[in-house]
Amino acid sequence: MKKTIQAIPTKFIVLSIGAITLFSCVSNPDSPGLEFMPDMYRGPAIEPYVDYGMVKGEIDADLQSSPSAKHPPISTIPYYGKHENLSLYLPYTREANKFANKTHGLLASDGWNLSDEAGGDYFASATDKNPIDLTEYNKKAVFDHGKELYEINCVHCHGPEGDGKGTMVKNGSYAGVPDYLNLKSLADGQVFYSIYYGKGMMGAHASWLNKEEIWTLVHYINKFRFDDYGPASIQDKTAATDSTSSNESLDSTDVKRAEK
Repeated sequence: MKKTIQAIPTKFIVLSIGAITLFSCVSNPDSPGLEFMPDMYRGPAIEPYVDYGMVKGEIDADLQSSPSAKHPPISTIPYYGKHENLSLYLPYTREANKFANKTHGLLASDGWNLSDEAGGDYFASATDKNPIDLTEYNKKAVFDHGKELYEINCVHCHGPEGDGKGTMVKNGSYAGVPDYLNLKSLADGQVFYSIYYGKGMMGAHASWLNKEEIWTLVHYINKFRFDDYGPASIQDKTAATDSTSSNESLDSTDVKRAEK
């Protein structure tokens, strides 16, 4: 009788452990399996771009339609480990034009650098050189990465050929997207500035792309702007990069939208 009583708990324990082990295993490799009371030790993750105004049927008017993704504190530097060109990860010191808070939603309270001048640092940015040196050894990698970034962020408006005939233009969503061939007079620094802060109908890309990615895009966009763009041609391209015509005016679209 004693052996029977002792055998039952032993078998029960073995079966229970086996059942728990089997049921906790799942075929999905990304699943942690069954967890016992996960809320006791796993904090809820706050996801970006999610409306937390309604959670489990409860509505919070203060959080409704409020973005959960925030800008990092101004002048903070992301850490990516050792990098040969640290300047790419330092804060961008150029200031956006004074109307950027109205035309592109760039608020000083969010850490954006806004100028008191109508043109901001757009013209001053003409002196900024691309810190990514294009060589015969790295040009394929730079252009390949630039093409990848372009197809994700730019092609829908600027088109696969850079002629301003992307799908968003063809379907009538946007108009006035320029052909890159008509922007040969812009210096690389001004192209960077326009992508970073936005220009005309184009929004700011600073929150989507880091400085290294934007400068990589500048190299790729230059393939549309200049024939046979590459390491050799960069040395000959002085008129567009060393100075900007003083007659060039601020984008009238920005000013008109700001004055409304």
